[in-house]
Amino acid sequence: MQPGAPMDECDWTIPAMTEPSYWIGVVSKSHVDIGIAGGFTQLNHGKAGPLERMHAGDGFIFYSPRADYPDGDPLQSFTGIGRIRTGKLYQADAGGDFHPFRLDVDYFPAASAPIRPLLESLSFIRSKTHWGAAFRFGIVRIPADDFARIAAAMGRDFAVDFAAQAQG
Repeated sequence: MQPGAPMDECDWTIPAMTEPSYWIGVVSKSHVDIGIAGGFTQLNHGKAGPLERMHAGDGFIFYSPRADYPDGDPLQSFTGIGRIRTGKLYQADAGGDFHPFRLDVDYFPAASAPIRPLLESLSFIRSKTHWGAAFRFGIVRIPADDFARIAAAMGRDFAVDFAAQAQG
């Protein structure tokens, strides 16, 4: 828009958001296995709020503090990685009165990656001593560089897996 241009010559379109976000969801490994097998994620005991922030094409990683919920053996590893498929939130019937909110995810084959060797290189973890605090809310949005670092530790190539997003 030129300064002084008449209002009818202004372009009022809002540009589409093209930059994906990158997320970590905190879930026990046994629940991660269920999500990967079903091609979905659910977080924070099925609440909608955390998932409403995610969009199609966003990167998603599971961090599992334990093997089983609530008192399983400590695991402290990244245990699943994928891309949010459509970003359309839905409610599932999980039996009884439990109807958790979910998002569909396209998961990639990946190895688990312990967090401890990565701690110093992850910028979203501010306190390297009390690093578990970064995961206390069950979901964390992280920078693309940190996501790529974790993906590499899991045996994935960020540039290949998220090439469409990188090209815009």
